[in-house]
Amino acid sequence: MNYILFDGPYRDNLLPFTFTRPVADIRVGILTIRQKWESYLEYTTTTVTEDYLSDKYPMVEMEQNIMINASFLPNRELVEVVKGLEHNQALFKEEDVIAFYSKEGEEVKDFSNFESIDYNGEVIKIEHTWDIFSKNGKAITEDYNLLVNGRQSEPIPSSVNTINPENIFIEKGAKLEFVTLNASSGPIYIGRNAEVMENSVIRGPFALCEGATVKLASKIYGPTTVGPFSKVGGEVNNSVLFGYSNKGHDGFLGNSVLGEWCNLGADTNNSNLKNNYAEVRLWDYKTEGFAKTGLQFCGLMMGDHSKCGINTMFNTGTVVGVSANIFGSGFPRNFVPSFSWGGSKGFVTYKTNKAFEVAEVVMARRKEEFTNKDKAILEHVFEETKQYRRE
Repeated sequence: MNYILFDGPYRDNLLPFTFTRPVADIRVGILTIRQKWESYLEYTTTTVTEDYLSDKYPMVEMEQNIMINASFLPNRELVEVVKGLEHNQALFKEEDVIAFYSKEGEEVKDFSNFESIDYNGEVIKIEHTWDIFSKNGKAITEDYNLLVNGRQSEPIPSSVNTINPENIFIEKGAKLEFVTLNASSGPIYIGRNAEVMENSVIRGPFALCEGATVKLASKIYGPTTVGPFSKVGGEVNNSVLFGYSNKGHDGFLGNSVLGEWCNLGADTNNSNLKNNYAEVRLWDYKTEGFAKTGLQFCGLMMGDHSKCGINTMFNTGTVVGVSANIFGSGFPRNFVPSFSWGGSKGFVTYKTNKAFEVAEVVMARRKEEFTNKDKAILEHVFEETKQYRRE
């Protein structure tokens, strides 16, 4: 059986992160959604996504396929039901399709001819950008249980102060000395070759992925995920960094999501609570207005390759697109379009040739290549988002 992850109806709700990746490659918890499904299925998946992303994220169709809505996070019970689907069967959670069986060449436009199966178990659904941080605690716990099942943690160094050490797992090559790990409110996972520097204090649920770093004397409140090869310092609360992104200095990041290849300058701070304690609204790319989140705490959503200078201040509920460069005093607007250059005094267009030069240098520092496929994706995003910029 072949398994294919598709973007589903919430792709636009998950912009700016889905400008540059399928829904399946969003990180929430310890793993990306794709990695979760592949771990449970014990099978490599492919993707149905936007045409301009398909060169980097291709779809391989076989004679028999099960199509899976990538907005749903797997668990053992759900995966067993999905694996058992037969031809002309579709699995639903209320009005949303979770998965369906298709044969090669079949074009499924609706499910009127399918046998509908209702899934009544609990399942995590990533429907909005803010779900990535607000549901991160449950996702960390489920990923933790999946990853450590039947395995032995590396020894916790004697200099490390722990609370609930049985809820802490350390992978090979990780380095940590003279830190405090409090796993009483959720598990703590320290990935392969990751490092927690001295005097840092971490409260779970927390995930430090492969090669990532917590800088000296950091204060981190869960649920927080620091993606592969990312760096965090200062104070971080309930945030997710997808990977290869840096918040390496003092300053506060709370109730926020950073894509890949982002960098926050020293002493950058974001607000995660309005002065009047009102519900936070976030920019909605579908309606081209600000949508209610239902949240009192909501901070910064920053797309891939975006960066800000030192002492940058972000207002509550700020959305920054892809490849923006923000600097200067004062608060920038709470929606910064992709490929914008400037700050509170206004923005101009960040030309692709300049943006690509920076991306090449930044990625080369991590021994990663900025490929022609990456360029093509960003060029598409540049054109798709020009309506939001003043050229």
